[in-house]
Amino acid sequence: MNVFKTFTGIIAPLDRSNVDTDAIIPKEYLKSIKRTGFGENLFDAWRYLEADVTDRGDLNRKPNLDFILNKSPYNKAEILLSRENFGCGSSREHAVWALSDFGFKAVIAPSFGDIFYSNSFKNGFLPIRLNVNEINALFESVQSKRGFKATIDLEKQIVKTQDEKSYSFNIDDSLKIRLLKGLDDIALTLENSKEIINYEKKRSKLTPWLFREI
Repeated sequence: MNVFKTFTGIIAPLDRSNVDTDAIIPKEYLKSIKRTGFGENLFDAWRYLEADVTDRGDLNRKPNLDFILNKSPYNKAEILLSRENFGCGSSREHAVWALSDFGFKAVIAPSFGDIFYSNSFKNGFLPIRLNVNEINALFESVQSKRGFKATIDLEKQIVKTQDEKSYSFNIDDSLKIRLLKGLDDIALTLENSKEIINYEKKRSKLTPWLFREI
């Protein structure tokens, strides 16, 4: 998992509440367990118009030019701004994969679906909670200038915007360390490899029958 570092990126405003995981990545695209290749179908129903069938029988999908991520420079955005309860709905790690594969490194919202929030940290993606007033102020700033940028400093837990505003956010220390060190569940476990090996050695002496080869 990549280490999360301080970075500056364009904010893409998605002014919607209760964005569920099926809207983030529809169920028909959950055909792979690889973490790449999902960005093309991020917010699929919103990014594309209804498909036409060509003479050859192929589906001709045209982008919805009114959708924010189909507009320049937001197609290169690295920070997503949304409303309350982002990532609600069914459990699917693919939602985080799709956001990351598109190029997002963080999402800012007042609240998140619990499973989405947990999955984000397991995949090196940062969900930032700010209160409703701060979110409203951010939307106003983003809408005042095309390609509005912000800097996210995870170590200091601050979001600094190009209009010289600053927003601090809370995050559990253990989750923060995971991102700063780039630790997924396996890497986190392996940090205690010495203790695990010592435990297994002691256990093999106490219960040798469990370690016999069959």
